Amino acid sequence: MPMDVRSLRYFLAAYEGGSISAAARRCHVAQPSISQALAQLEARLDAVLFERHRRGITPTEEGRRLYPLACRVCEDMGAITRLFRQPQAPTPVRLGLKRSLGAERMSSLLKDYAARGDNLALTLVNPGETCDARIIGEQDLSPEEAFQPIWLDRYLLALPAGHPLGRETRVALEALDGLPMIWRAPCAGMERLGESLAGAGMRCQVRARLRTIEYTLGLVAAGVGASLVPAWPEVLARPDLQCRPLGELEIAEVVGLAWPRRGDTTALDALIALSRERWAAQAG
Repeated sequence: MPMDVRSLRYFLAAYEGGSISAAARRCHVAQPSISQALAQLEARLDAVLFERHRRGITPTEEGRRLYPLACRVCEDMGAITRLFRQPQAPTPVRLGLKRSLGAERMSSLLKDYAARGDNLALTLVNPGETCDARIIGEQDLSPEEAFQPIWLDRYLLALPAGHPLGRETRVALEALDGLPMIWRAPCAGMERLGESLAGAGMRCQVRARLRTIEYTLGLVAAGVGASLVPAWPEVLARPDLQCRPLGELEIAEVVGLAWPRRGDTTALDALIALSRERWAAQAG
């Protein structure tokens, strides 16, 4: 039984969509066509690629092993097609980005998207503007949007190097009562911290109010005050900062890709796949 690229594309759509129906919508075919192609592929490989259940499908170990190879084959076939295709105008994609996403990881994601996408003209805008997709916190998702997590950001208390609280393994919430702080907004983590302090009848001493992580880290390092920051590798590696968890208070935010549930997602398919890969890599 021959194996064709179409079957691999249907496999990728099912793997990334999490269901036969999602794969059918993405590939613009009927659900039986997806099911038949997957059955033929499984017969050709003599392997079960998905576990079927009520909520959709989950890849087996064999499916997870096939996924990167299928990606490579389909990308190579796409490259061959593009090599002999007449030049066309690039596809415009407006991507909304929330503040403070982390320069290193965002640069890596966008670089891979540009390389894997098909002739894209990418424009970065604020998430509140008209856009084709947004990278936002899950709490900012609208009911009309689908969502694929990319990163789980855990928040820590950032202190200047040498600060006495840096000697603590975990900083008690009570230690923040009256503590000089750099407050950042909008920030879901800071909002959660503010609610926790207010609920305990405590208040920190706000020395400055900022919007960006970069300026916040600079003021913390200068000793102006402490702050709550995501535990990105580049933050934890700074020698002028100490980052500590907050007592029993666990603060985290899921950051991911949001896009309209209805409409053509062809230009976003590569970004959706990359988002799934990043999330799977972090979970692993």
